[in-house]
Amino acid sequence: MTQLHDVANWQLAVLFSYFAVLILLSLYGCHRYLLVRLYRKYAAGDDPCAPGRFDDEQLPRVTVQLPLYNERYVVERLINAVCRLDYPTERIEIQVLDDSTDDTTDRARQLVDHWQRRGMNIELIHRTDRTGYKAGALQNGLAHTDSDFIAIFDADFIPKPDFLRRTIHHFTDDEIGMVQARWDYINRDYSLLTRAQAILLDGHFVLEHTARNRSGRFFNFNGTAGIWRRDAIADAGGWHHDTLTEDLDLSYRAQLEGWKFRYLRDLAVPSELPVEMTAFKNQQHRWSKGALQTARKLLPRILRSDESPKIKLEAFYHLTGNVAYLLMVALAVLMPLATLIRVQQQWYEILLLDVPIFFGATVSVSYFYWTAQRERGVSAFESLKMLPAVLALGIGMSVNNARGVLEAIVDYDSPFVRTPKYAIGRRDESWSSKLYIQKSTVLPAVEFALGAWFSYAIWVIITDPGQPMASLPFLVLFQCGFLYVALVSIRQSLHRPSPQPG
Repeated sequence: MTQLHDVANWQLAVLFSYFAVLILLSLYGCHRYLLVRLYRKYAAGDDPCAPGRFDDEQLPRVTVQLPLYNERYVVERLINAVCRLDYPTERIEIQVLDDSTDDTTDRARQLVDHWQRRGMNIELIHRTDRTGYKAGALQNGLAHTDSDFIAIFDADFIPKPDFLRRTIHHFTDDEIGMVQARWDYINRDYSLLTRAQAILLDGHFVLEHTARNRSGRFFNFNGTAGIWRRDAIADAGGWHHDTLTEDLDLSYRAQLEGWKFRYLRDLAVPSELPVEMTAFKNQQHRWSKGALQTARKLLPRILRSDESPKIKLEAFYHLTGNVAYLLMVALAVLMPLATLIRVQQQWYEILLLDVPIFFGATVSVSYFYWTAQRERGVSAFESLKMLPAVLALGIGMSVNNARGVLEAIVDYDSPFVRTPKYAIGRRDESWSSKLYIQKSTVLPAVEFALGAWFSYAIWVIITDPGQPMASLPFLVLFQCGFLYVALVSIRQSLHRPSPQPG
């Protein structure tokens, strides 16, 4: 009897933990509904017009900063695009902030020399000490210019010629400290991975940013494709490198100082998505860890500020949102176990509890990304068709991103790992022979183990006649997500780059 009692208690503990995790995930899911509601309430119509216009002879001086680190494949594309910006030559300065350790520096120097001969005010600032990584490079660049406005583009971006003329006039409002443009993607249709990535980012740039900015909530500079008023950077204390998301950190500090930001959803800047899984993982790890680092650093200050409760609540959800990945991993461990317990004990009535909660946690996410695609003009069928892949990728990435969250919680120090770019735009272009291919860690083994764990739960349900099938679609979604991320990581990491000519 004692043994049976202990087993029952253990089963109840598993089910209690399972429901607790589901409820917490549902709370973050409800936040997705709130963002959609804010978007529908405040985001009707085109971007807000600039409050005034600078005369051509009064256009302010702008410095364009291009932070680089080992970008041999895209440095030419970037510098050429920036040098073709439609802005008076005497009022634009370009800083190539190069921290490279390979031949990117030589390539950049040749391009700088070429454009200097054509009359462009462009200089190469090369650091051999990467202190502060990107934040350190940006702060160092500020010491070499007296411009009042600073535009920033990462190496994988290709600004269109009208970028400065479509952003600078918003600064005729003296309270505007930063203007951010939307990201677009030249390789959205390259693979299933890039298509799913693009949809995930569309949720952020189409819905989240627009809803937050137009409803008066805090939103953030995304590290690129934006322009800052220099005084806003200075008032906030400059660029810090104590988090991996220096852009998010500075954004909140500047807004806490009273600066207003503007988001231009209709101004899209083309960029390149990571085409290899390990590079995507490293990018997501950096973002998930950096957001929690920023939360630890700034949430106490935000909560003590004079901002309204609704703004504080949104900031809390925004900065802690990646905690959902940690909860997802816990759910991945508990969900098959909870399913097997119910099968063994014939507790089918519990499905009346967890299926609605699970729908609250998953349907909200599906609705969020479906809405973002519909707002982009994608058909309902096409939007719906990609949702399983998007959800599966998000689930499969949960182990990787949860690692970033845990590292932020325990204050584990890790370097800034940049995302390699390969100048990949068309489907027929290959990246497998490129340099910079990043090797996989032990995480695929964990992801594969979770995929196998879900496969076992699915097999038990399918092979036991009469068992309820209501949870089967969710089990399959988790199974596919973990196995896809694991297997693609392993397959792609086996590529060996061919020697490249200097």
